[in-house]
Amino acid sequence: MRHTRIVAIFIQQSEGHFIASAPELRLDDGPSGPAAQWMASMRVIVLGGGVIGVTTAYYLARAGHQVTVLERQDGVALETSFANAGEISPGYSSPWAGPGIPRKALKWLFMEHAPLIVQPRLDAATIKWCLAILRNCTLARYQLNKSRMMRLAEYSRDQLVALRADTGIEYDHRSQGTLQLFRTEKQVEGAHKDTEVLAADGVAFEVLDAAGCIAAEPGLVGARDRIAGGLRLPHDETGDCFVFTTKLADMARALGVEFRFGVTIDGLITEGDKVRAIRSSVGELEADIFVGALGSFTPALVKPLGLDVPVYPVKGYSITVPVVHADRAPVSTVLDESYKVAVTRLGDRIRVGGMAEIAGFDTTLHERRRKTLEHVVTDLYGDAGDVSQASFWTGLRPMTPDGTPVVGPTRYANFHLNTGHGTLGWTMACGSARVLADQISGIAPEIDTHDLGLARYA
Repeated sequence: MRHTRIVAIFIQQSEGHFIASAPELRLDDGPSGPAAQWMASMRVIVLGGGVIGVTTAYYLARAGHQVTVLERQDGVALETSFANAGEISPGYSSPWAGPGIPRKALKWLFMEHAPLIVQPRLDAATIKWCLAILRNCTLARYQLNKSRMMRLAEYSRDQLVALRADTGIEYDHRSQGTLQLFRTEKQVEGAHKDTEVLAADGVAFEVLDAAGCIAAEPGLVGARDRIAGGLRLPHDETGDCFVFTTKLADMARALGVEFRFGVTIDGLITEGDKVRAIRSSVGELEADIFVGALGSFTPALVKPLGLDVPVYPVKGYSITVPVVHADRAPVSTVLDESYKVAVTRLGDRIRVGGMAEIAGFDTTLHERRRKTLEHVVTDLYGDAGDVSQASFWTGLRPMTPDGTPVVGPTRYANFHLNTGHGTLGWTMACGSARVLADQISGIAPEIDTHDLGLARYA
């Protein structure tokens, strides 16, 4: 068998440059088992060292490829993957665009604790993306997009379970489900469109009254008069994405993956219908295969190649609160439908994350957003955590207008994308990485992938 080297590069942007990090991969009984070993090992460069880039590198390495990851930061998962909401929620994998959303959005903008914030921007990218969101706000598109997202998310959860069994990786994980909490009867009635899709796709769920919600999450007892009902997804999980990514990167190194930090990426060098090299702060880097796992910075990198990737940075916030009364704290994840905020138990901490701010690439921490997060967790769980000691964070979620990430090949034969996961990067990381590793290895993925790639926007 001929062996070639695959380098996976993960890129992010800093001061107009792109940065990457790279791991080395070697052949083992990888994601597709011994059947994968017929193919030649390749050199792969993965651009970007978040959870998407690291999982991609890991699965490529297990498939027998030689991988390098390029990252601009000093380590992995230091940006969008660092302090996300902590939920792994396949059943809650829903597109933001849906029936009634334009009307709801107008209401949200004027709420004291607004789940949606729009900073005045008239740039073409923002306008184009918002119009694309509006085009997806029909019931038919919502159901199609949700079903597609759940297909990948359910597969990803299964891959994570298998990875955990194979490696014993620990990351403050729990497998106790997700509770979508409704404060009004109108929200309870509105959940019907979701339960139809869940039932059609065979996803387990429970529709609960207030007492059922408290039985699932005893810490909510003090908020009983504010609960109209809930939708529980018992097979969902939780976990610390940063811890997971850091430990998986160590496991990838053991497979030969090379991580190169502090590397800025200036562009891609093409020859005909292929990418020949990465132009970077450390010179030109060549490989057989290139993977763009760049999150919100994908469009700027690939635009010179004539690739239009509809990914936009939607800003989210979180606080991490130390638990002071464990018996009153969340058991797993509660999604507050009114404020679009998730409250998740991570060991001896509570992660509270959410909101959507349309502000381009701005990463300013606004105290008003912190107040919203504090309001939700104290309103539901009282003094279970000490919010005065909470850390405050923001990150840019790479959102597509239809909610589904872009996973798969491009018209450049050796350039693949794994980006645009929005708020579900942690949920979909293992599945999208496994799909891409199989595609690159010439193996048919275990799920239907025809509508996951960039071609669906053609």
